[in-house]
Amino acid sequence: MTEDISARQNELTRKQRYIIKRIVVRGTLILDTPTCLGSGDADSPTDLPLLRDSVSDHALLTGSSIAGALRNYLREHEHGYGVEEQNGDRATRLFGGTRRDPDGEQSPLIINNAISSTIPTVELRDGVEIEAITGTAKPRHKYDLELLAAGTKFPLYFELLLEKTKNQTEQQALINDLALALRGLEQHEIGIGMKKLRGFGRCHVEEWQVWSFNLEDAGDRTSWLNFEHWRTGLLPDRTTYPSIATALGVSLENESDKRDRFLIHAEFKLVGSLLIRSGQDSTGRAPDVVHLKSHRNDELKPVLSGTSLAGVLRHRGERIVNTLEKPITIIDEMFGTDFSKDKTKQAKASRLVVHEKVIEKATDLVQNRIAIDRFTGGAYHGALFDEQPIFGGDETRVCVELELRNPEEYEIGLLLLLLKDLWTSDLPVGGESSIGRGRLTGIKADLIHYHPQNPQQWEISEQNGTLHVTDKADKSKSQESVRDELGGFVKALLNYLGKEVKA
Repeated sequence: MTEDISARQNELTRKQRYIIKRIVVRGTLILDTPTCLGSGDADSPTDLPLLRDSVSDHALLTGSSIAGALRNYLREHEHGYGVEEQNGDRATRLFGGTRRDPDGEQSPLIINNAISSTIPTVELRDGVEIEAITGTAKPRHKYDLELLAAGTKFPLYFELLLEKTKNQTEQQALINDLALALRGLEQHEIGIGMKKLRGFGRCHVEEWQVWSFNLEDAGDRTSWLNFEHWRTGLLPDRTTYPSIATALGVSLENESDKRDRFLIHAEFKLVGSLLIRSGQDSTGRAPDVVHLKSHRNDELKPVLSGTSLAGVLRHRGERIVNTLEKPITIIDEMFGTDFSKDKTKQAKASRLVVHEKVIEKATDLVQNRIAIDRFTGGAYHGALFDEQPIFGGDETRVCVELELRNPEEYEIGLLLLLLKDLWTSDLPVGGESSIGRGRLTGIKADLIHYHPQNPQQWEISEQNGTLHVTDKADKSKSQESVRDELGGFVKALLNYLGKEVKA
C-alpha cells in the first residue's frame, strides 16, 4: 500500500528540467520601415494604436511577437511556405510543441519583452479601400493607424537552456536552430507587427553579444548568478559580432532553404509628378494635400507605400482578368481574399509581398488649383486649394520590390504584365492619375526565382530606347531565347485563363 502511494506521488511530482548550460544572446533590433505593434485599445482616438509600456511610455515589443516571427521563419525555411509544422522539426524543437499536440515539450528558449531605447517617434497613416469600378474611396472604409518610425531600436534578450537529458548532438542542433532563426533577423528576412506583407515591420540586427555558462562548473555557476540580467542592451566591455553564426561558433553554409519565391527589383524614373495623399503630415501652414513622407535616418523622406502600390497592382490585375472574361480567382489567390462582394469566401492572406520604398532625389513643389464652374466657365466660389506633390528629375529614382511566394508560372506571367504596364507608363501609381500624375518609365529590373532545385535570374534594362533581356545565370543565351523563356510565363497565364495561344 505504501509503495502504491509513493509511486502515485512520483507520478504527480512535477518533472523538473536538469539544466546544465545556459547561452545568453543579446542584440539591438533596428526598424527599417514603419512598424505597427497594435495594442487593441478600443478607446484610443486612432483605429490601431501602438502598444506601449505602462511605466515608461516607450514602445513595447512583446516576447511572444518575437517568438512567433522567429518560429514562422524557421518553419518556412525548413518546409517552405504554407506547410504546417511537424513533430520533431526545427520550429517545434526550439519553440516547443504546437497547441494541437498535447504531449509537446516546453520551449528551451526564453525571450524577454523588448522596450524601445527611447520614447519613439510615431507616424500616423491613413488607409482607405478603393472601389474597383469607380476608382473612388468607399464610404465608411477609411481607417488610421499608429506606426513606429524607422530607426526605432529595441534591445533583444534570448536565453537558451540546454538539459542534461539531451546528448551532445541534440544540444548542438538546438544551437544551430537558434543561429538560423537569428540569422533571419540579421539578414532583413523577418518582419514584425501588422501588415508585414505591405512593407511594414522590416527590421534587422547589426551586432550580437553572446555568453555561455556551463552550470556544471562552479566558476560559471557563480558568473551566471552574478550576471546583470536586469541590464538591457549591449554591454560596452563585451565583444560584439556582426554574424550570429560566428558569435555562436557554428556554420550555416550547408543549410538548405526550401522557400520558393519570385522577386522583382525594378528601378523607374518618375515622369512628371506623384501624389500619395497624407492626411497626417504636419500642422500649421501646410498645403491642403501633401505627398506621403516617412522618417528615415531622422529625416522625412517621400515614399511609395506598399499599401498604395498593392492596390494599384490588384486593380490592374483584375482588369486584365476581366478583359479575358474570366473570374478573378487568381487575383484572390495572389493578393488575398476580397470580402466586399462575397462574405462567404474563405479568408486567405496575400502571397504577394509589396515593399515600401523611399523615392530618391525628388523635389517638392506646391501647386495652386481651383475648381471651374461648368455653367459659367468661371472659378467656383470657395474651391481654391493647394497641393504639394513630388516632381521627378533626371536623377529621381522610384524603386519597386515585389515578392511572390509559392509562385505558379501563370502567376509570374501576370506579374510580368503588371511590370510591363508600369514600365511603359500605362499604369500610374498614387492619386490624381486622371491629370497625369504617377507615371513611371522603366530603367532596369532584376527578376529572381529562388527555387530550391532550379534557381533562375534575369535582367531587363533599357539603353538608348532598346530593351535588353539577359539571363544572368547563363549569359551565353541569346536575347531571343530569353524573351521566349519569359514569354512562356505569359503564355502559361493565357492557358490558365482558357485562352488560345498562337505559336
